[in-house]
Amino acid sequence: MPSHSLFPAPQNIEAEVFSRMSDALRRTNRSSDWLNAQLRGNSLPGLLEAPTFDRQGNLFVVDVAFGRIFKIDRSGTFHLVCEYDGEPNGLALHRDGRMYVADHKNGIMLLDTDSGKIEPFLDRPRLERFKGVNDLTFSKKGDLYFTDQGQTGLHDPTGAVYRLAPDGTLDKLLSNIPSPNGLVLSSDETALYVAVTRANGIWRVPFMLDDTPSKVGLFIQLSGLGGPDGMALDQEGGLAIAHIDLGTVWIFNHLGEPQFRVRSAEGMKTTNVAYDPIDPTMIYFTEAESGSIQRARVPTAGASLFPHD
Repeated sequence: MPSHSLFPAPQNIEAEVFSRMSDALRRTNRSSDWLNAQLRGNSLPGLLEAPTFDRQGNLFVVDVAFGRIFKIDRSGTFHLVCEYDGEPNGLALHRDGRMYVADHKNGIMLLDTDSGKIEPFLDRPRLERFKGVNDLTFSKKGDLYFTDQGQTGLHDPTGAVYRLAPDGTLDKLLSNIPSPNGLVLSSDETALYVAVTRANGIWRVPFMLDDTPSKVGLFIQLSGLGGPDGMALDQEGGLAIAHIDLGTVWIFNHLGEPQFRVRSAEGMKTTNVAYDPIDPTMIYFTEAESGSIQRARVPTAGASLFPHD
């Protein structure tokens, strides 16, 4: 919620725990390169992110801290899909059924969700590695948009947003972002929304007729600990925004007005959010401290999961 009082306080909605990692899957008292760098070595059972539904209604999530990707069925049971030497951070389902992975360590990866095979897709464009890619999304015509966050922030505003066309053309759309994180396209795809975590805001990136960005602006200004992480779009063009370290998923309408605050049932590290395609007024979000998947029913319905069909 913005620190000023331009808008009425949003209505509170309480979430519930849908599922959590079993004891066998929890990595307690273990560290990793990611935890050492990002959380000063503090332990977590696994840092869950990137809830993404497949066409059967299964929910996929990543564990960026320990290089794992899970499938969670409709009953809430976790299934390990793959474990590898990586730091998976974001997921996006392609229209052909392949799952694309934004991997902070390895670049863009491809996951076969049936076999668990994961392989590089885009790791060194122009023979240069990314700072650390974070999240990704597809347009209706198959363009892949993704953020390159690394360790950028207000001290080093050099994060980027890229667009990869189906023909392989790679364009850097923005190169001056202090920690670009989640991203979604507007309903008509004339603009891109980017969660800028360290600036605690959402940027709106309008596209000109030639699909280049112009007059990028601050769409939503948040406040408090952490900042916006992952996002999802609803059917009316509004945004559901996971605010890490605040234990909250905000829901704003298409004008950027706050409507609802979904409060975590436990834990403060609300990392990412998705609407259920089978029950589109239900949102699911990942919470890293508890290693749980939480959900809440909201008055807005999620946008089409497969806009490129």
